[in-house]
Amino acid sequence: MAEVANSGGVQKRRSASDWREIFERRAASGLSIAVFCQREGIAKSSYERWRTQLFAEARDTGAVVARAEMGFMDAGTLGRCAKAGTDERIDVRLELGHGIVLHVVRG
Repeated sequence: MAEVANSGGVQKRRSASDWREIFERRAASGLSIAVFCQREGIAKSSYERWRTQLFAEARDTGAVVARAEMGFMDAGTLGRCAKAGTDERIDVRLELGHGIVLHVVRG
């Protein structure tokens, strides 16, 4: 990652590889894109632009999309809690991109 000075301070130039690592960290964090970007000091617009760009490149070349963008979360068995007499609430939120969110709540 290279740093470039500008009138507003130091701006970081990230490679495609850097961005893939950022996407993996965000996916592993469980944070929303907005919260993650704020904590990491990343412009949300840059995050979205790079995500769109890398997805388009992968699609155009027929490559597999980065693991973080296709992330897998093992939710285990979505059933009753193993402890007798207790129910466990399940709340799953999937951000599918382009403003599409799948939100599933059980319990």
